[in-house]
Amino acid sequence: MKCLSVKQPFAELIVTGRKTIELRHWNTHFRGEFLVHASGNPDYEGFKEFGIPAESLPMRAIVGKATVYGVKEYRGGDDFALDRGKHLASGGYYAASRYGFLLKDAVKFEKPIAMHGRLGFFEADVTVP
Repeated sequence: MKCLSVKQPFAELIVTGRKTIELRHWNTHFRGEFLVHASGNPDYEGFKEFGIPAESLPMRAIVGKATVYGVKEYRGGDDFALDRGKHLASGGYYAASRYGFLLKDAVKFEKPIAMHGRLGFFEADVTVP
C-alpha cells in the first residue's frame, strides 16, 4: 500500500481529521487510500502552535490512513491563506508549498506500526487493521 511520511504533529492532525490538505512542493497523480507515516523528524514549532506535548505522539511509525482525492495548485498567497483552516500551515510556508493534496476519510490506528519512512509516496509492505 502507498505510504507518505509526514512530520508530527501534522501526521496526528491528518489521521484525526483536523488537517484535510497536506502541503508539498511537488505534485502527484496518485489518488486513493494511503498510509500516514509519522516521520522521525518532528516539527517542534507545530507542537507549540497546537499545544501538543512532543513526547505524546509516536514517531517513526504508521499512525493511520487517509485518502487523496485531488490536488490543489496554489498560485498565490491569498489562495493559500484562504485554506489555512484546512492545511494548518503558517503563511511563511507558502514559498515552499505549491501543491495541496486534498484528503478525506482519515482513520487513526489504535496501535502505531513501527517503520522507517522515505521521501514521496512509497510502498509499505505492512498489514494494517
